[in-house]
Amino acid sequence: MSEVEAPARPAARAPGLALLGGLLAPLALLALASLALGARDVAPADVLATLLGDAPDRTTENIIWSARVPRTLLALATGAALGLAGGLMQALTRNPLADPGLLGVSAGASFAIVLASGVLGIGAVGGYLWFAFAGALVATVGVYLLSSAGRAGLTPVKLALAGVAVTALLSSFTSAIMLTEPESLNRYRFWAAGSLADTDGGELLRVLPFLAVGAVLTLASAPALNSLALGEDMARALGRRTRLIRLAGVTAVTLLTGASVALIGPVVFVGLIVPHAVRVLAQRLGLGPDQRWLLPACALLAPCLLLAADIAGRLVARPVEIQAGVLVAVVGGPFFIFLVRRQRLTEV
Repeated sequence: MSEVEAPARPAARAPGLALLGGLLAPLALLALASLALGARDVAPADVLATLLGDAPDRTTENIIWSARVPRTLLALATGAALGLAGGLMQALTRNPLADPGLLGVSAGASFAIVLASGVLGIGAVGGYLWFAFAGALVATVGVYLLSSAGRAGLTPVKLALAGVAVTALLSSFTSAIMLTEPESLNRYRFWAAGSLADTDGGELLRVLPFLAVGAVLTLASAPALNSLALGEDMARALGRRTRLIRLAGVTAVTLLTGASVALIGPVVFVGLIVPHAVRVLAQRLGLGPDQRWLLPACALLAPCLLLAADIAGRLVARPVEIQAGVLVAVVGGPFFIFLVRRQRLTEV
């Protein structure tokens, strides 16, 4: 048995548990802040009392249970999905620029959703969810084929450029459809900015099984991704079926990204920023590039980023809200430029 696939020793397990445990505390605090802060602030003690069934008044109870609990759960679920999708894409392609939003996956899902809604009149999440999956899959395959063309083959920069090109093309098609459906333009612009508002718990419950399957596929692929990091030939020598690994990876990314886009819109940069931040934290804790720890950490850190952006969007311009996707992009844009300008960009 190779060292990569060997069971985690206690010495290696300790920093991994420290990484996951260290991320749980800020996640819990941000979840509490998400329940407490907004157009009307609620004291943390009143939030906890309401969750325990002893709300101080009817208004507080309605604010917490009807608006903020579904919104917080949505951020937790979609944030974890985007973090896992980004971590999986970067590990699968060994490309530090991989992200569902940058490589056209989110744009493909968005185009398919707008096509289903604007042209076919499908307005429910359960109806256009399948279109989101199909659009995400087609965009993923298209970007991969486009970036693989040429003598140099697949490189990180070519993959990023192909993703930008496909995203721009699909965005133009999306805009063209919306111009023919002016009554739904305002709703689309709100959704396309990446918003956690105005989504009820029923929509999340309908999509949750797909997110769960995508998450299980991703986490189950972690040992195989460790082998793949050693190279295609070494992975095959260790008994790994590389085509099956990539098929499982594409399926997981499609499920995670398509379902997230259907719920909150095409939020970009979460899947780019989080895996890099997790690897930095893991390195400081003395933890190697073991995807069995890094991927669960991405699932914990990504909701922190999305919750922080959503909370900030509620507070900076009260009573008006700024969509979470806008604030994530403000942070992610400079981070992307920094990554592109780095000299060593061949692999993660």
